Amino acid sequence: MFSPNLPIPGTMRTKIPSAGLFTAHRQNLCALLAPRAIAIIHSNDMQVTNADAFQPFKQSSDLFYLTGVAQEETVLVLFPDAREPEDREILFVRESNDHLAVWEGAKLSKEQATGRTGITRIEWVADFNSILSRLMPQADLVYLSTNEHPRGDLSYGTRSLRFARECQSIFPLHTYRRLSPLIYGLRSIKSEEEIEFTRIACDITEAGFRRVLGFVKPGVGEWEVEAEFIHEFIKRGSRGFAYAPIIAGGRNACVLHYIPNDQPLKDGDLLLLDVAAEYGGWNSDMTRTIPVSGKFTPRQKEVYNAVLRMVRYADSILRPGVFIADFQKQVIAQMDKELIGLGLYTAEEAAAAPKDKPLVKKYYMHGTSHHLGLDVHDVSPANQAVAPGMIFTIEPGIYIPEECMGVRLENDYLIGETENIDLMASIPIEADEIEALMAS
Repeated sequence: MFSPNLPIPGTMRTKIPSAGLFTAHRQNLCALLAPRAIAIIHSNDMQVTNADAFQPFKQSSDLFYLTGVAQEETVLVLFPDAREPEDREILFVRESNDHLAVWEGAKLSKEQATGRTGITRIEWVADFNSILSRLMPQADLVYLSTNEHPRGDLSYGTRSLRFARECQSIFPLHTYRRLSPLIYGLRSIKSEEEIEFTRIACDITEAGFRRVLGFVKPGVGEWEVEAEFIHEFIKRGSRGFAYAPIIAGGRNACVLHYIPNDQPLKDGDLLLLDVAAEYGGWNSDMTRTIPVSGKFTPRQKEVYNAVLRMVRYADSILRPGVFIADFQKQVIAQMDKELIGLGLYTAEEAAAAPKDKPLVKKYYMHGTSHHLGLDVHDVSPANQAVAPGMIFTIEPGIYIPEECMGVRLENDYLIGETENIDLMASIPIEADEIEALMAS
């Protein structure tokens, strides 16, 4: 399934996806392009922090999906109807030099780029403008890639947005179209190799969680738990956390995106762990809630089991053909029953509440599922029904600030034709199993 390791910088700690995976992705995209169309996909920018420092580079997921290249200053040009065969697929990469080799490490050579991507024609990015000027007169239509995630922040400029404005300024009479609807549809359905990378990320996450079960006790700091996870993740070949980890003890668990992770754990509290590993660019996403003392109180277990029932209910209805908005409505209706059963309000109070302020939202205020892939909140076309081959999280929760308690559970599911496959089925989730492992 995987190609042999190539001598490419930064890839020794993980398996390398086959060049055939990215070749297939490009072929699938080219089949969707209009006649005489050219598609141009840019890498992300390096993001400045302060002074002369940069944040760790994160590649454009669209570009990575099509090439597997995680290097800055990279451009992919796809032009299936180009007159000359060598112009139909071109990858532009940054040329290395002695200075870069000393200070940052050598960049991909042309030969390495071909081995990584399966693209025969590799050019230096310094030649991009001249080659594009020669190709554009052959094209009638231009596809450009931008971030169209519903919650994406476009308030700051990106390399893709800058190029879109520049390209339309230089070539104003071409027709322009959005690439995102096409590539998002492809990215939402995972291939076997992508699923395998996700499984490995889930396995690494499991190893971290099992390590933490033997470490957590009263007096330990949230930050120390975070350190246990990252140690295990990196040791096993991950580049680290798939997202900023949430290590939230007690009432901190009622802050949905709690990330300070700077408080000591207290006896009798619950600890919410929303933390997972990436592997080779693909992500996992896990949440568990465990008792700091090693044993749930009766009330904690009551709430915990209600959330666990919601996980299983959501799994039963997140099936091909359903739309996420309709799925969420069903989950909310079932959660309403669970919250009434927990005594948080009565059925009569729920019925009397305003339609725009249902009582269930007081204790469960977020969505239940999202796509998972190269992005933790992965992309998909707007208004697309669930389909086989998609990977979703299922993550219901109940948050009771007045009881200093928040419980959330989350696993990752591959949607199948006849049933879903829980990619985290081996990660402990039953309350009794967690207590037993913490006591061992």
